[in-house]
Amino acid sequence: MNIDTICIVGVGLIGGSFAQALKHTGFKGTVVGVVRDKAKGVEATRLGIVDTATTDLKAAASTADVIMLAVPMLSMREQLELIAPVLQAHTIVTDAGSVKKPFEVDARACLPFLNRVVPGHPIAGKEKSGLEAVDPHLYETHRILLTPLKETDNDAIDVVRSLWEQVGGVVETLSAEHLDNALAATSHLPHVLAFAMVDTLASRQEIKEVFRYAAGGFRDFTRIASGETIMWRDICLTNKEPIVEAISEFEAHLATLKKAILDDDADTIGTVFRRAKDARDLHLGIKS
Repeated sequence: MNIDTICIVGVGLIGGSFAQALKHTGFKGTVVGVVRDKAKGVEATRLGIVDTATTDLKAAASTADVIMLAVPMLSMREQLELIAPVLQAHTIVTDAGSVKKPFEVDARACLPFLNRVVPGHPIAGKEKSGLEAVDPHLYETHRILLTPLKETDNDAIDVVRSLWEQVGGVVETLSAEHLDNALAATSHLPHVLAFAMVDTLASRQEIKEVFRYAAGGFRDFTRIASGETIMWRDICLTNKEPIVEAISEFEAHLATLKKAILDDDADTIGTVFRRAKDARDLHLGIKS
C-alpha cells in the first residue's frame, strides 16, 4: 500500500513527535496536522513538525491514507464520529492513546468498517507537553504496543508497524485488555501516586519549606506529576477498573508497611525493601 498522506489529529508531544520523526526519517508523503486553532498550525508548520496544518478535520481525513488520533482519551469518540462519514475504504485509522479497550468500543460504535482500525500506544513520553516538547527522537528504541481488532486486515497492521519502526520504535502486538491491565500497574498507578504525593504536600502550610528541602529522590519520584493533567485525568476515567484495582493492591501493601513501622518490625520492613530492590534490579536489568 502506498502511503501518500498521513493525517495526525493533535500535534502536541505525542502526535507532533511522530509527525516530525517521520519527516526526519525520510517519509516522502505529506504529513497533515489537524489543530484546534490556526496559530498553532502555523507554528507547527514553521517548526517543520508537519508539512501543512488545518482546523478542518473532515477535509483532512477525507484525503488521508492513514489517520492517527493523538488526542486525550475523552476526545477520541468525538474525533471518530467526525471522520466516520468521510473515510475512504482503504484509509487506516490508528491512535496513540494510553487506554485501548475504550478506544476499541468507540471505534465499533462510530466507524463504518473495522478492518482498517489499528489501535496503538507508544510507551514513551515526557512530563512536558505542547509544540515546544516535540522531539523527533522520542520513540527511538521505545516499545510501541499495537492492539489490532479481530477484524483488522494484516496489511493495515503491517503499515502501522512499518511507520512506527521507521521512527525507531520496537513494535509488539497484544490484546487491548492485556495492555490496559499492564499499564494500569506500571504507568497509570505511578502517575496517580505522584500527583497525590505532590498534592498532599502542597496542602501543607509549610509548603515552601517542604519543597525547599526536597532531595533528588523527591524530584525523581514526582517528576511525572508535571505531566499533562487533562491527558492523565482522561486516562483515569477511561481505565477506571484496572487503575482502582492497582490502587487497592498498593494500599494493602502500604498498610502492611505502615503497620511494620508502627510496630518497630525491622524484619518486615527490611524484607519489603529488599524484595522491592531485588525485583526492580532483576526485571530492569540493573546491576548491583
